[in-house]
Amino acid sequence: MFCRYFSFFSLCLFLPTQGSSVGHGSSLHGRGATFLPGFENLTTGYNKYLRPYFGGEPVQIAMSLDIASISSISESEMDYTATISLRQRWTDPRLVFHGNKSFTLDARLVELLWVPDTYIVQSKRSFLHDVTVGNRLIRLFSNGTVLFALRITTTVACNMDLSKYPMDTQTCQLQLESWGYDENDVTFTWLRGNDSVHGMEKLRLSQYTVQRYHTLVSKSQQETGSYPRLILQFELRRNVLYFILETYVPSTLLVMLSWVSFWITLDSVPARTCIGVTTVLSMTTLMIGSRSSLSKTNCFIKAIDVYLGICFSFIFGALVEYAVAHYSSSQKSAAKLPEEGPANELSEEIEEVNLTNIFNNSITSYKQKISFTSIEISSDNVNCSDLTMKSHEKIKGVLRNKMHRIIGYFTIQNPGNVDHYSKLLFPLFFMVVNVFYWAYYLYF
Repeated sequence: MFCRYFSFFSLCLFLPTQGSSVGHGSSLHGRGATFLPGFENLTTGYNKYLRPYFGGEPVQIAMSLDIASISSISESEMDYTATISLRQRWTDPRLVFHGNKSFTLDARLVELLWVPDTYIVQSKRSFLHDVTVGNRLIRLFSNGTVLFALRITTTVACNMDLSKYPMDTQTCQLQLESWGYDENDVTFTWLRGNDSVHGMEKLRLSQYTVQRYHTLVSKSQQETGSYPRLILQFELRRNVLYFILETYVPSTLLVMLSWVSFWITLDSVPARTCIGVTTVLSMTTLMIGSRSSLSKTNCFIKAIDVYLGICFSFIFGALVEYAVAHYSSSQKSAAKLPEEGPANELSEEIEEVNLTNIFNNSITSYKQKISFTSIEISSDNVNCSDLTMKSHEKIKGVLRNKMHRIIGYFTIQNPGNVDHYSKLLFPLFFMVVNVFYWAYYLYF
């Protein structure tokens, strides 16, 4: 049946090229046989279920790629979608004919020929284009070389490291492998090395720039054998300018807005509280929006999360700074009010003290000293419990003094200085943190 179809197709294909008139049909066969001697061998003894050189040396398959587009790169799904033209070349000695020309056959004849069982490793979804007809090409050369081309759109998995997002560089691969034929049956090679891939340098992506790409030849060791594999590896660097305008600049401006409260007096409670709460809520909204574009199952701590966390810390610190300054100011104001009453009473008591009281106190103390010398000291007169109580009281007094001294170190004597130092320290620390942040994520 195959021989009949192939003979009929070959006759229809070559008849228009052998003459200009249907009336000369008697001489067309002779001219065709003379022009392509041995072409009838294509229809005899061909079995599409057996590879070329069956039982002998492996078939060498050379491949080349045209990258038409990379339409989608998804961080949440960790894959990319590409449209490629895959070209495969191999030599089938059963298809040798005399002459030095090549012929493009109807793509539907691919079902009558042996073709490699090449598949795309790590492909999630793939389909062949079929508008207006199936986008396939079969070209036959006189030495038996077959060119088989396909146009494919495929979605391929790409393991991404998002720890430096959005200043990251991702390395993705497109791997081609034989599904059933191991290295004893077929071998894969790139047709012209790195020059076998076209179109990568012309790609224009929305978020990425193709930095470099190279081709590799490898093997895949499976339980059923060792299979040939070709690898196209390319690096994609993300364009950070979009994220600077969308996230980094707004978050930095929110931090600077929180510093405005340092120039407002401590008595303006509504103004400073409003600025602090508004900036905190705005920063929270910005952080939620930046994470909504990525999958919730993504557990990476990204570079943009670190920066937003830093900005949130500075904004929250500005709000806490006002709380500390306002509390210290209110405590100092409350401490000044009770001091006026006791001070007046103390001055009145000092005025009532006269020389008579001083004289009486001095005489009493002198008598106690004299009586002390006449007392006989014995063990019965010593009370150990009184000494222990006095020692505990002394220890408590020492600890109390130390605690008051430590608390005094952390007590803000002048609450107005808190805003004064914050005007300098907050911007300075923020600049230092930014220097370390950008240096680490851009150069390390």
